[in-house]
Amino acid sequence: MQTVDAGGLRIGDDHPPRIMGVLNVSRESPYDPSVYDDPGEAAAYVDRELIDQGADIVDIGLESANKRFEVLSAEEELDRLDVAIETIESVNGDAVFSIETRYHEVAERALQRGFDMVNDIGGFADPKMPEICSDYDVAVAKMASPPDLQRPGAVEETPWAERRSPEWERGADYVDQVYEALKQHGLTDKTIVDPAFGGWSEAQTIEDDRETFRRLREFRGLGRPILVSINRKNFLRSIADRSTEAALPVSLAATSMAVERGAHVIRTHDVAETRDAALVGDTFTRQRIDDGAIDIEELDVTTVGEAKRHCERVGADERTATRSVVRVFELGGLSPTQRDWLATHAPAHGGVYAPGEGDSDLLIGSPAALGALATDIDESNALGEALATIAERLE
Repeated sequence: MQTVDAGGLRIGDDHPPRIMGVLNVSRESPYDPSVYDDPGEAAAYVDRELIDQGADIVDIGLESANKRFEVLSAEEELDRLDVAIETIESVNGDAVFSIETRYHEVAERALQRGFDMVNDIGGFADPKMPEICSDYDVAVAKMASPPDLQRPGAVEETPWAERRSPEWERGADYVDQVYEALKQHGLTDKTIVDPAFGGWSEAQTIEDDRETFRRLREFRGLGRPILVSINRKNFLRSIADRSTEAALPVSLAATSMAVERGAHVIRTHDVAETRDAALVGDTFTRQRIDDGAIDIEELDVTTVGEAKRHCERVGADERTATRSVVRVFELGGLSPTQRDWLATHAPAHGGVYAPGEGDSDLLIGSPAALGALATDIDESNALGEALATIAERLE
């Protein structure tokens, strides 16, 4: 996993989770507590509610990304940029300042006037954006988006049949599209990837976001730090049937889970609480080996899909992914004949059968081994049905 330097702030596996607080200078932004158009008041808010509460990064948005509003042009964003610049010049605290935009002209002007990094919600749809970020040697958060400046986050609107192939388009699910969108137009040496949680288009569903969250570890396959913006999002609020105002608890629960699954930057309006939740997730994240004269990095892989992402990244045979993960199942109520069958056949396919002293036994193996075991028995009997069920769920 590559470590990214954002204005002197190190972001990656070997560093604490970083908190990105939010300030909006967009009058149309839907979250009122973070919206300011007076530089003095905005600076006071940044010091009091963001930096003093533990924000490492302050992300300033010039317009609402809500799809209900008209998209501002680069010129209109530049008209608002002065407020953002005056704000950071008036801030007393120390933080990395990020400009949220989709336009390279806005990014360049902001970087010239004191900003430290870019948060590109267009996902490099502006082809000059990665060039500007590389020229200024700054970190850039790249959100998964189609190659369309007017439709940030709407990854399903990408012409995938042209970009990849009709076959790929037919077989790809939403998370596959998000992952591929992050690869489009490449990555700079200082890119942080953002899987684009939230209702960026009418087609993006709550279940799309939930599945992306379930599979968050897969995005580690891109080899770059991960930013998540999940604060008070609908896919979390709907679980507990909470309004935006009452959704802080579900956001904090998800924050801990996101960090444990590999997120490095958490974008939030609730800085102090989110910082605590992120630290809890970080404390209980599995320790990975990363040492030695020969570079060693233990990859955070728990599923075949996660293993496939790393195979793709390094150019390894993706078929090896089914042998890269070990699954453990407890089986109860086996007959002596069924136990004898497993004791003979499991090792033959590379699996392990561990009989217990009581009524429960363990079956251990890679998806490849357990899948092969399932094909070696008649599905019409109880053990065959059980092995078929296991095989269906190994992905």
